[in-house]
This record gives sequence, structure tokens and C-alpha cells, in this order.
Amino acid sequence: MDANALDWNRTLREQWEFHWNHQLRARLDGLTDNEYFWSPTPDAWSVRPRGRSTAPVQVGAGDFTIDYAIPEPVPAAFTTIAWRLGHVIVGVLAARNAAHFGAPAASYETWEYAGTAATALDQLEAQLDVWLAGVRGLGEAGLPVPVGEKEPYPEAPMADLVLHIHRELIHHLSEVCLLRDLYRHTKAATNGETV
Repeated sequence: MDANALDWNRTLREQWEFHWNHQLRARLDGLTDNEYFWSPTPDAWSVRPRGRSTAPVQVGAGDFTIDYAIPEPVPAAFTTIAWRLGHVIVGVLAARNAAHFGAPAASYETWEYAGTAATALDQLEAQLDVWLAGVRGLGEAGLPVPVGEKEPYPEAPMADLVLHIHRELIHHLSEVCLLRDLYRHTKAATNGETV
């Protein structure tokens, strides 16, 4: 196959779309609020009603805030599904959608975090739609263009950012699936009581 004839933009999008459509999306169906907020460890970072967190830093614009600390603790804090979805929605997608694809400005500090699993999944799908439309809009010509000062490596091409974001999505959403599995198996093993 002639490498010049390969549709690199389609190939990059399909890297994520295949994983989403065939491995992840169905695994997120029916996510409950109990799963969303469940913490298998004490003091796990999460999304919480405003004023209910004990984390060193709590930010968000709405009724819920997300936990974190500066600098990040070592070892890193354990996080709930709510936290991981908040991170993916805001830090991985919404901030990049704003920086590169004309979406409204987004940051951890200004985001209205979801107080339910259903709302979080709606936010996730909305940001994924913007991301994929933005990547599609790059065409072939936009892939080698440097990402610019909005990213830590400004000279890197947009193709590198697309690959990075897709790795982040696969990584963190696979962790969400693992937490769902852990919740279900822990709940069954303890006769309905979670630890």
C-alpha cells in the first residue's frame, strides 16, 4: 500500500472510534450513581457536593467540586469513577476542545461537574463529539501543524496530540470499566455491603 494514499486522519479517528464503539461504550451503559461515587479506599479523590470535600484543593463552578492537590501526592491519590470521568471530560477533552477547536473555554476551576452518572456520561459524549468533529476538521493538512503554545510541547504536530488524547481516553476509561467490575464483584462478595 502506498503510504501517501493512506487517509491518516481517518486512521487516527478510527483508533479511538473502534475502541469506543466495540469495547468501551457498552461497558458504561447503566452506570449507577452508586458506582459513580463508590470509593473502594478511604479518602479517594472524587466529585463531591460543594463543601463536602477534605482534599487540599476542591474546584468547580457548580454544586459539585473535584478533588486534587498541588503538588500531586506521591503515590497518587486513588480516584473514583466520578473523578476519572471529570478528569477525562475536562482535562483531557473540554480544555483541548477549547484550545484547538473553538469550543467554549473550559478548566477544572470553571467546570460544572456532574452530580449524577447519567449527567457525566452525557458530558462525556458531548465532549467526544466535539473532539472527533475537530479532528475530522483538521483533514490531512492539519495533522502536521504544530499544536502551539497551548500545549506543553508546542512544536509537536497535531497528530501527536490526537494520539496522546486517544491514549488518555483508552487508559482512563478502561480504568472506569475496571472500577465498575471491582464495584460489582465487591458488592456481590459482601452480600450487598460495600467495603
